[in-house]
Amino acid sequence: MFQILIVEDDRALNNSIREHLILNGYSAVSAYEADTAFSVLHRQPIDLILSDIMMPEIDGIEFASRVRNLSSTIPILFLTARDDFETKKLSYQTGIDEYLVKPIDLDELVLHIQALLRRSQMASQREISVGNVHLNVDETTLQIDGEDVPITFREFSLLRKFLTNPGKTFTRAQLMDEFWSIDTDSSPRTVDVYMTKLRNKLAKAEGFSIATVYGLGYKAVLK
Repeated sequence: MFQILIVEDDRALNNSIREHLILNGYSAVSAYEADTAFSVLHRQPIDLILSDIMMPEIDGIEFASRVRNLSSTIPILFLTARDDFETKKLSYQTGIDEYLVKPIDLDELVLHIQALLRRSQMASQREISVGNVHLNVDETTLQIDGEDVPITFREFSLLRKFLTNPGKTFTRAQLMDEFWSIDTDSSPRTVDVYMTKLRNKLAKAEGFSIATVYGLGYKAVLK
């Protein structure tokens, strides 16, 4: 059973979410502030985190940043009343996976949770197939319609990142931090150059596309 941690200082909303998740077959743990959430994370395995942004003492941005120092793989979904672009941008740069604006529909929330958990499971796969595209992680190979397509290691790593996280937006800064050396002279616009090359190699790909998210970065969109 998947374990979900709910970090929300509105106790009524926290309890409503927990009860709805339990009704839908999940195990859910409530924390009303970040310190309690960290205690839960150190005490038991957690498969996904739901977190507010505006919380006392440690806000959601700082909380997510600290979680990413503990784990790069736990999906984090922000539930917040903040709907401005700068907050969204900072949230994604911190490393969250998805961002929903309150008020939220609890049934829709369950759909987002299901999608995030599927992404998390896909990330551990050694072979990935989407449409007519097949990646072999161990051999670092790309095939489209069964035909080998030459691809560099960095291009392969970028493509794998997108396909194992469909729908998730990755900022240029995030991609630079992960796939380029910290002492590189390259700028975030280098990502754009690589994405152009990757899209050219995926010209015959079916089942997904790599979309530009204006002002942020890129994401894979399944068709």
